Amino acid sequence: MAKDKFLRGALILTVAGLMVKVIGSVNRILLSRMLGGEGIGLYQMAYPVYLLMLSVSSAGVPIAVSILVAEKVARNDFAGAGRIFKVTLALMAVFGLLFGGGLFGVSNLLLSSGIIRDTRASLALYVLTPAVFFSSILASFRGYFQGYQMMTPPAVSQVLEQLVRVMTMVILAYFLLPYGLEYAAAGAAFGAVPGALTGLVVLGWFYHRASLNWQEKIAVQDNYKADPIGLIAKRLVLLALPVSCANIMVPVTSSIDMLLVPNCLALAGFGVAEATTLFGYLSGMAQPLIMMATIPTMSIAASLVPAVSEAFTLQRFDEIRAKSLTALKICLLLTLPAAVGMWVLAEPISLVLYGTGKAAPVIGCIAPSIVFLGIFQVTTGALQGIGRTTVPMWNMVAGALVKTVTLYALTSRPDLNILGAAWASNINFVLVACLNVYFLWREGLVLAGGSLARIGLASLVLGFTARLTYAAVVPGAGQVISLAVSMLAAGVVYVVAAGILGVLTPEEKGKLPFIGKYLRK
Repeated sequence: MAKDKFLRGALILTVAGLMVKVIGSVNRILLSRMLGGEGIGLYQMAYPVYLLMLSVSSAGVPIAVSILVAEKVARNDFAGAGRIFKVTLALMAVFGLLFGGGLFGVSNLLLSSGIIRDTRASLALYVLTPAVFFSSILASFRGYFQGYQMMTPPAVSQVLEQLVRVMTMVILAYFLLPYGLEYAAAGAAFGAVPGALTGLVVLGWFYHRASLNWQEKIAVQDNYKADPIGLIAKRLVLLALPVSCANIMVPVTSSIDMLLVPNCLALAGFGVAEATTLFGYLSGMAQPLIMMATIPTMSIAASLVPAVSEAFTLQRFDEIRAKSLTALKICLLLTLPAAVGMWVLAEPISLVLYGTGKAAPVIGCIAPSIVFLGIFQVTTGALQGIGRTTVPMWNMVAGALVKTVTLYALTSRPDLNILGAAWASNINFVLVACLNVYFLWREGLVLAGGSLARIGLASLVLGFTARLTYAAVVPGAGQVISLAVSMLAAGVVYVVAAGILGVLTPEEKGKLPFIGKYLRK
């Protein structure tokens, strides 16, 4: 049974994403201990500005390049794919210089206007300027490899980039700390520069290795007609701009929480300290768990884009439906049990991870967001693959507007307070997921209701198992052991239940990377 390359790519990107998260978590712990709240505050004043500038300059480029390259590869036009990469590389070098300089100018403006009140953050802002240039070029390489559905080079580069970044941050912060917190924070921020440069060197090496094979294919290619540079640039911008705008909506949506939640809690009768604490339960404890749980679905979406784009180019609509529905089914297989498990084990998760059970109500309440955010991510990948890159962007805008209204209405109620903010997040993700599904339905893509019911039933079995196991183990063991045992038991029961219920067909099992042949037996 042939494997789906996009499933293998999704698995590779998932492993890389988890490794990047783990390395980043270690980094946060080390920096927090080293710099303290004040030093981390200086760093956090600079780094979000860099991320915003990077989102504007290049966030949509990997998706756009992967779509354009996949179209060429589908037609065996390898010379055309190479030309797209070279044009994109040149454009991103120019954009990198412009937006790198733009970061320097914006930094001065933010400091002089008083938006960033602590001028000690200026060094951290300035040293991030080169990282914009290197990261912009890096986006071209990643999109090119993804267009060929070669996910190993981007995955390896992400891990090594993060590793070098973290090592540089910690080392520079440690050695610069005696000179003052502003220098230590700048050293930590500078880690993004050698990190991006490392990722660029790694992908350059992979490109050199793969270029020999590509050159052989180009040499035997007939009737090559070069697309005009203007046409390539126009299509690149039209595809990348909506994706970049959608990426900008992510911090905008987060800012809605930051701006409204504390004020709404004040209307509900909470003092400043109480409101800040409750907001911490939501933004610092519950929401990071949602992001961690949806790493696999982000990877599925990134891998699905070129696979769908290739099939769309060749007008293979049955293949588009098959790949999209497989991706959606695997999304639900992963997110439904994760949401149920987080809901029933909210209290032990809060106690083990954060040392307090007070975040448990928020964690349990926001658990459904895992499912709907995962669906939104995967359906976004399918829509982008067929060239509908503007649809997810406008859906996110609609979701942000609805979230603003519901957050204000629910969080300001004393009986709901911070749980109202959690429900506003759920409503936001339900809306954007349903809108994406609607637009895919218009394209003829519908998930079978029977599959959803079987996955839901298996997830409920997981929930009962997790709760009962935790209740049975916790009297004689610590919180960590009880949580680990209950999660392991629930996971095993879920796999068995999904197998008994026939959630995956033998054909779908055979397509799974690495374990497919064993599952079919």
